[in-house]
This record gives sequence, C-alpha cells and structure tokens, in this order.
Amino acid sequence: MKLSLTRELSEIQRIVEARRAFFAERGLPATLAYAVDLATEELFVNMIRHNSVTTEAITLELEAVQDGVVISLTDHNAEPFDPRDVAPVDCTLPLEERRTGGLGLHLVRSLVGAVHYTYQNRCSTVSFVAKVEPQHV
Repeated sequence: MKLSLTRELSEIQRIVEARRAFFAERGLPATLAYAVDLATEELFVNMIRHNSVTTEAITLELEAVQDGVVISLTDHNAEPFDPRDVAPVDCTLPLEERRTGGLGLHLVRSLVGAVHYTYQNRCSTVSFVAKVEPQHV
C-alpha cells in the first residue's frame, strides 16, 4: 500500500486509518498496531518539523512480510538525515543532565528495533520492520 501525505499533522488520522485497513486486509495481528502507529507517527512528525524547505508530499508505504510489516516513509526534496546517527539517549541520567532531543527516535528504536535509512536523489527514506514476537509456552 502506498499513500501520499500532505505535510500536516492532521494526516496522522489518515495514517492510522490506512494502517487499520492494511492490517485487516492482510490479516496482520493487532498486537503490532501500537508499535507501528507510534513509530510511524514519530518519524512522520520529524519529517514535517525538520524539513521546512519543501511542501512536497511525504510517501508512506506498507508492505506485509512474514510475521510482520515493513513501513517506509520518504521525504522528497530533503537534506540527508540518518536517524541511526543520533546518539542513544541515556535514560539513567537525571533530567537536568540529559541533552535535548532524541527521545522520539529512542522510543522508535525501542518499539521496532532496527531502523533503516537511504538517501538518493534528494529523497530521504526511513523504514522499519515490525514483527510478531514468538509466543513462549
């Protein structure tokens, strides 16, 4: 599934509705919904907030894979920004000693694990895989 999103926060509702429809059509488990929705929203909002040089749409793609889903967001006409280069947040430090920023990406990494990044022809694409955890009996 591919969706073109305007650079508006109100598009988050469309993202959630598209994810619901996609999961229902492909029989994907609802247990993935929270991580997918939160990670997708965080990455989408980052693209809006940190790329003010364009009004071009952001492309959202969802692809079913074995035991999960791949989510990709592409920001067109963007400067490179690899979220994997953001230093991990040290949650053990007292609040007054922590640096500003990075908590959203920390949350994304915690929820979905690996985040992937490509940059080509001024298109910045961030993707992640959300998989069903094996059930332990």
